[in-house]
Amino acid sequence: MTFGVFNWKEFVSAFIILFAVIDAVGSTPIIISLRESGKTIKAVKATWMSTLLLVGFFYAGDVMLQLFHVDIASFAVAGSLVIFLMAIEMLLDVEIFKFKGPTNEATLVPLVFPLIAGAGSFTTLLSLRAEYADINILLALLANMGVVFFVLTMTDKVQRWMGKGGVYVVRKFFGVILIAVAVRLFTDNIATLIINISAQTAQ
Repeated sequence: MTFGVFNWKEFVSAFIILFAVIDAVGSTPIIISLRESGKTIKAVKATWMSTLLLVGFFYAGDVMLQLFHVDIASFAVAGSLVIFLMAIEMLLDVEIFKFKGPTNEATLVPLVFPLIAGAGSFTTLLSLRAEYADINILLALLANMGVVFFVLTMTDKVQRWMGKGGVYVVRKFFGVILIAVAVRLFTDNIATLIINISAQTAQ
């Protein structure tokens, strides 16, 4: 297991991307709605369980790819399409990914999964591994979990501070960022795939 070398630019970039995908601030209305409906949300439990799931998938997901003979570049291309669809959801206020499951435990479902540690987060983590060192991604993930904990414990204050309009604007802003990220991931990794295919064909 290699962690690579810490790099500020990679750390900040990974943090922003994960921040946009996890979208803890944008989930504030959902968190408030869950609490108003009588659901109990435990901030500490939700944070550490989300961290455990995401870090576990960060490494186990790679093993799963190897079992299916899928390389990181291929997964990154597929991941870029998922990220693009998530951005479309954020920009156009449409529901593409429909999550159905038990809702009697708000801390685990739907908060931890799929809101925090969902398909988008999993896909993004593995996609980032195609470009950044592990140490920068993991530190960015931990920093985002700090943001998640802050939002969960300060939900009411965050909403009052930003207002519904502020939350809406933040969601749209990061939707645009995600589209740019998706395009870059696609173009960077599709080029790698073409080179690999050409090399295999030439052999």
